Amino acid sequence: MVTLIIFIVFIALVFDFLNGFHDSANSIATIVSTRVLTPRKAVLWAAFFNFLAAFLFTGHNVAKTIGKGLVTPTLVNEYVILAALLGAIAWNIITWYFGIPSSSSHALMGGLGGAAIMRAGFGSIVWSGWIKTLIFIVIAPVLGMVLGFGMMMLLMWLFHKHPSSKINGVFRKLQLVSAALYSLGHGANDAQKTMGIITIMLINAQFIQTSGPDDFPIKWWIIIPCYTAISIGTMFGGWRIVKTMGQKVTKLKPVGGFCAETAGAFTLLITAFSGIAVSTTHTITGAIMGVGATKRMSAVKWGLAGRIVVAWIITIPASALVSAGSYWIIEQFL
Repeated sequence: MVTLIIFIVFIALVFDFLNGFHDSANSIATIVSTRVLTPRKAVLWAAFFNFLAAFLFTGHNVAKTIGKGLVTPTLVNEYVILAALLGAIAWNIITWYFGIPSSSSHALMGGLGGAAIMRAGFGSIVWSGWIKTLIFIVIAPVLGMVLGFGMMMLLMWLFHKHPSSKINGVFRKLQLVSAALYSLGHGANDAQKTMGIITIMLINAQFIQTSGPDDFPIKWWIIIPCYTAISIGTMFGGWRIVKTMGQKVTKLKPVGGFCAETAGAFTLLITAFSGIAVSTTHTITGAIMGVGATKRMSAVKWGLAGRIVVAWIITIPASALVSAGSYWIIEQFL
């Protein structure tokens, strides 16, 4: 039993690494495409602020949502967690290979839901938590898009009389701040998801004691490895997706990169404090589209955007199916 639990915690940290690897594009694509930082410096910058979020955001509301807000907590045993992780990892690898910026978060949620349904049927699902999650699949990118569009329009109005070369020179420096802020939001949101599933598994296996059903203690010896894994994954970077995010959706200059990153950061921080598990990928993609649309609607490659949206839609059911199949196989042999 102990060996199995240790193995599953290791697999969870592998998923966390892949989350950072897959979502590295979210944090660095804009700052790399505007040539403010080289790719190597950009991933180190993003990874540092991913990790720093562990010490700045201690509420862990997203972890609690994942741990007990989507599936009936008492039904989440070690086999459900293992199957959920296998489904999420498989979907991450597939979408990384094809350069599709899909959501690691939704892959994990889909995996958790699929495995739980396979174990105990649809009665295992906490529908109120899923409704909030599904609503924010739409709201998060739209909010990012609106904020990105609004910020870009405001800056264009404020600085329209100034030479663009001078403006971009200023925003090259400011983009370091916006990229750092976005990476803090990414760490605060995504690392918590792995923390949540590890914690609920350890509670149910009685490795962590609680004072009641509402108690959800997240230990520092869970927090630090999770933030470390996602930060190391970010340092390795999913370069296929960086190209899609930073160059193919729309062309960005430093002022546009600043607006996209800041809009994405505000969205992520608001939802992290609210305990809403959103997709960092969806959020920054929406913000990039919003910035691009301020030039002209044709500046955004809407055909590519449409294919990205299709990937968003199928992420949860696809990862759920893989995890359901994984749970069935695990049940047969374990």
